[in-house]
Amino acid sequence: MPIYMLKDEVYDFPPVSQSTKDGLLAIGGDLSPERLLVAYSSGIFPWYSEGEPILWWSLDPRMVMKPSELKVTKSLWKTIESHKYSCSFDTDFEGVIRACATVPRIDDITEEEDDTDEPSPWISEDMIVAYCELHNMGFAHSVEVYQDNELVGGLYGVAIGKVFCAESMFHTKTDASKVALYNLCQFLIRNGFELIDSQQETGHMKRMGAAPIPRKEFMKLLKGLVKQQSLVGNWGDGSAELMQLTIDN
Repeated sequence: MPIYMLKDEVYDFPPVSQSTKDGLLAIGGDLSPERLLVAYSSGIFPWYSEGEPILWWSLDPRMVMKPSELKVTKSLWKTIESHKYSCSFDTDFEGVIRACATVPRIDDITEEEDDTDEPSPWISEDMIVAYCELHNMGFAHSVEVYQDNELVGGLYGVAIGKVFCAESMFHTKTDASKVALYNLCQFLIRNGFELIDSQQETGHMKRMGAAPIPRKEFMKLLKGLVKQQSLVGNWGDGSAELMQLTIDN
C-alpha cells in the first residue's frame, strides 16, 4: 500500500483506514501546532527517529484506558499515602519531556529495563520544541512528581475535548511515574475526561488498566470526545478555561 505524502501548509490527513498493516499512514509535513491538533483529533500521532522524515501513525488495535479504571495496587496505595512524593501540573513541561527523552526507564516490578520503558530517542529536539509550543498554547500538559524538590517522575500528553493523548512518562524513583498517572487520572475524572489514548500496547500501561480496542471502535469514540469542550490553558494554576474548538479534520 502506498504511503501518503503530506503537503506543506495543508493539514489534512488521509483516512486512517489507509494505514499500512503496522499502522504507518503518512510521511512528511511539519510539527506545527495546527497539524498536530488535526492529527490528534483524527487518531494520528507522529513517531520517528531523528534524521528521518516525519512519520505519522494510526495503530490497529489502539491501547486506551478510562481514567476511572486505573488499577492501583496495594503497594502503589502505600506509596501514595506515604506522601513521600509531591505532584504538580504544568510547572515544568520542558523538564518532563526532556527527561522522557533521556532517562532510562526501569520497570518497578522487575527492577530491570522494561520492554517499552527504554529512553525515547524519537523525542528529538524538534519534537521537544513543537510540544513545548503546544504546551504554551494550553493544549499539551505535564504532570510532575517531586521528592525533596527533585523531579523524579512525570508524564506529558495532549488534551483535546475529553480525551488525553498520553505521549511518554519517566521515573527515577520507584512508583514515581505511577503516582503521576494516578494524579492525572484523578484530575481527568474531576474534569469530565472520558478516555486516555495510550496509542500502542505496553506492558506497563496494560498492568495499569489500559487495554487494546479495534481502531474502528477507537475512532468512533474519539469522534465524539474531540467535539466536546477542551480544557485549555495551564492545568496547575487555575487559569485553564473550557473552550469549544473547531478543528478542520
